[in-house]
Amino acid sequence: MAELKERKRLEGVFLIGLALVITVIFYRMVSGFIETLFLAAIFSGMLHPLYKRLGTQMGGRKPAAAVLTILLFVIVLVVPLSAFLGVVVSQAVDVSASVGPWVERELSQTNQLDGLLQRLPFWETIQPYQDLISTKAAEFAGRLGTFLVGSVAAASRGTAVFFFQLFIMLYAMFFFLLYGKAYMARILYYIPLAPDAENRLVAKFVSVARATIKGTLVIGVIQGGLGGLGFWVAGIQGWAFWSVVMMILSIIPGVGTALIWIPAVIYLFAVGLGGKAIALALWCALVVGMVDNVLRPRLVGRDTEMSDLLVLISTLGGIVAFGATGFIIGPIVAALWVTVWEIYGETFSEYLPRVEMPVTETVANLSVVVPPGADSSPVRSHGEPAPAPFEEAPGDESGSEDPGGAAPPADGP
Repeated sequence: MAELKERKRLEGVFLIGLALVITVIFYRMVSGFIETLFLAAIFSGMLHPLYKRLGTQMGGRKPAAAVLTILLFVIVLVVPLSAFLGVVVSQAVDVSASVGPWVERELSQTNQLDGLLQRLPFWETIQPYQDLISTKAAEFAGRLGTFLVGSVAAASRGTAVFFFQLFIMLYAMFFFLLYGKAYMARILYYIPLAPDAENRLVAKFVSVARATIKGTLVIGVIQGGLGGLGFWVAGIQGWAFWSVVMMILSIIPGVGTALIWIPAVIYLFAVGLGGKAIALALWCALVVGMVDNVLRPRLVGRDTEMSDLLVLISTLGGIVAFGATGFIIGPIVAALWVTVWEIYGETFSEYLPRVEMPVTETVANLSVVVPPGADSSPVRSHGEPAPAPFEEAPGDESGSEDPGGAAPPADGP
């Protein structure tokens, strides 16, 4: 009996070690596609209601419904975005080629430069260094132009990689739409957590992903469009390019678009267009900025149940750690981090010391705090537990199964 137990223990240790080694090798092999597959899973989850509706209308032909769903996704989102990016790249080339010469030309006109510098309150202090300032400004302008040209060239070189990653994402979306429910069931089977904790983590993942994408895209499009409109009215060259830049920077709550329009206002003042500068400043501060203040708490903060501080930190940290997709991954990781610690606190509440403090007032802005012993499973409006992503509605047996087989039952070996 003792030998049998020892053999079982050795088998378990060996199997766990083998699984870890194979997993590490597999991860290194597919690590270049992790973010692509992650985005494919998120977009598939968002498009799944449309896929189900199309599948019903097409008589249960799920592969055809999945293909049609992906085609609609490409037509509605990818094609217009690609066409607009073509205009942006063209304007980016023009902007990058004209920044350096424009600054050098303006700096060469001594009267205009003197008039600009004399408006500064510390003009008398910097007057002896006027020539040095002009030289350094010209050098900076040249480096800025070189940087912009290099960035555009790098973006052009990355076009082939982008379309390859796009193909992988769309291909993965096809299988996620068809077999996503079975994939998720199998993953959850291997996680040794209580069903309510699993549902809670999955529901948090889905809600934060949807809120982040929906909120960020809506806010970015609105802010970028309004900011670009203001630039166009003000006569700023490359307004479409700067519109996209503001759209991208809008993922930074509060200050994203200001990083672009404030220098634009300064530029208008510098060239003597004070009226346009004041009008652009008022438009961007009151209208463009109001979009962020009004919509972000409703579209992102409310659904993610996180404070603006945590959304900001997780967004910036995600971008630093994961690149462009970090604005999605960062808030998801932050929300899961908070949720895992909440589950930990509830699971081990009897072993943790009680702290007399207004818990709900202290951390309610970070996440929803569930008192120990309360039912922590996510609940729908009609009282049913929230489903995992891709899960069919109760009573709907139309979901496809993975050709590799459904996940083992919860009480399986």
